[in-house]
Amino acid sequence: MSDLADRTITALRTGHDELAALVGGLSPDELTRPSAAAEWNIAQVLSHLGSGAEIGLATLEAALAGTGNLASEFNESVWARWNAMTPGEHAEGFLDADEALVTRYESLDDTTRAQLRIDLGFLPEPVDVATSAALRLSEFTLHAWDIRVMSDPAAVLAPAAIELLLDRLSMLIGFIGHPDALDGRPLSVAVQTSEPARSFGLDLRDAVALVDTPQQPAGVLDTPAEAWLRLAAGRLEPQHTPPTLQLTSDVITLDDLRRVFPGY
Repeated sequence: MSDLADRTITALRTGHDELAALVGGLSPDELTRPSAAAEWNIAQVLSHLGSGAEIGLATLEAALAGTGNLASEFNESVWARWNAMTPGEHAEGFLDADEALVTRYESLDDTTRAQLRIDLGFLPEPVDVATSAALRLSEFTLHAWDIRVMSDPAAVLAPAAIELLLDRLSMLIGFIGHPDALDGRPLSVAVQTSEPARSFGLDLRDAVALVDTPQQPAGVLDTPAEAWLRLAAGRLEPQHTPPTLQLTSDVITLDDLRRVFPGY
């Protein structure tokens, strides 16, 4: 498990350095322009990432100290302080807070990376470093795309994160999918990804789940893994859908799947 933690922390570093380079060049006007996150401008996305980094670092430190999960009042105080910042302060604060979180993850030795358990407060039990870092990587990678795509319509998720997020999606899919969007049609889809190659089933019955590839699916989705991750996260609008993605079906459409995964 330490190897998985190593790879995830390395991806966090790569993601931070790439987004920091972009954020450092944004003007005050650019910070207040819309992002791909529907209700947030770019500065507000950075505020979300920055406050999340601050809370994540405090949670990690609490696990290292053995003091358990933080009280909910701590999170609320962090959000209140960040909400009061100016757009420029959001950008500067993000750069500092995310650097601090990534640096702290990097400082963990092999034994800690393998054995530490972190109480995130919203899961049934504490998780290992690899899982904690992967949840941060998912949030960070998606919101970094929310910023980059506004100046580059062909932007894709950070390549260093794709395989790591792909192999972790099963733990989130039941929370982010909404099968009721299909009006009671119990369907399954065979999914075949590229870069990296994976084959699995998408079960869309009472709850959304990733399963073994079905023998008689309602449709077959051939897609780059990166685009599949964005579809599951509600970030595959028609203008951001690669031409290599194809859904073959007589009963379910790509728009149906977009409704199943409205985003978060």
